[in-house]
Amino acid sequence: MSNLFDDIKAKIQQTDKRIVFPEGLDARILQAASKLSKMGMVTPILLGDQVKVMKQAETMGVNIDACQLIDPSRYEQFDAMVEAFVQRRKGKVSKVDAEKQLCDENYFGTMLVYMNQADGLVSGAAHSTADTVRPALQIMKTKEGINKTSGVFIMVRGEEKYVFADCAINIAPTSEDLAEIAMESAETAKLFDIDPRIAMLSFSTKGSAQSEETEKVEQAVKLAKERNASLVIDGEFQFDAAFVPSVAAKKAPDAILKGNANVFIFPSLEAGNIGYKIAERLGEFEAVGPVLQGLTKPVNDLSRGCSAEDVFKLALITAAQAK
Repeated sequence: MSNLFDDIKAKIQQTDKRIVFPEGLDARILQAASKLSKMGMVTPILLGDQVKVMKQAETMGVNIDACQLIDPSRYEQFDAMVEAFVQRRKGKVSKVDAEKQLCDENYFGTMLVYMNQADGLVSGAAHSTADTVRPALQIMKTKEGINKTSGVFIMVRGEEKYVFADCAINIAPTSEDLAEIAMESAETAKLFDIDPRIAMLSFSTKGSAQSEETEKVEQAVKLAKERNASLVIDGEFQFDAAFVPSVAAKKAPDAILKGNANVFIFPSLEAGNIGYKIAERLGEFEAVGPVLQGLTKPVNDLSRGCSAEDVFKLALITAAQAK
């Protein structure tokens, strides 16, 4: 795990990315922000009442002198932010509604990123995934050609690194969704120095079973190849055929992948969420994430049970995405 984050630190050295933390009063956020600012690679932007934030940091004994503190209720550019928000929402909210919504720290923080006052956002220590992701989808939106965001976990055990997706967002992805998730996961893999070899997973290997579910995955492979011919991608595969060379030789001897996949695309959120937790709990992998992908600028979601170290690591990943 240390090697993974040593590589990320090397990527963001001297970039001084500004990462906004809407939950500026949370003790875990303050601990992580202090550590980040001390390293000098990331400038944390903490949202909240400045007096309360500083008092909380003082009580905890953490130094946040190098952090930027912004009180949304006293923000000098609030009127400009309201106007930009109304324009971005294209008439879906009035000025009065915009003023109310921007009192929400997640909406406010996301607008800071949209207005280039920050490079990325990390939230979720005290908010649900929906509270973190909804403003990003409404304001930041997805990249051109991408219809939905998705969430990946980087599974790490010693020198082993794998990408599991989608384990966080899309409950029942279509073939088109799976193709997008595969393409975005390939880019995320590169961020972690993984040369992507993508397996599209199912309960069938190369037609060993026929159903709407297997056909959906098979179609996703075709769509992904049509959109990006350079992808090393194949399926549908059962996990053992995607991962174990001897099984691949028996079940799929003519496949592009020979049991050496390192990016695994699950056919549903149910499968992905169960899969990464099994690897984490039984396989003793460390699950880094979820890392959200597909947005025009990085926004990442913490678990409400996160530690200060989790916050620190996700902030580094967010800075690397912004680079």
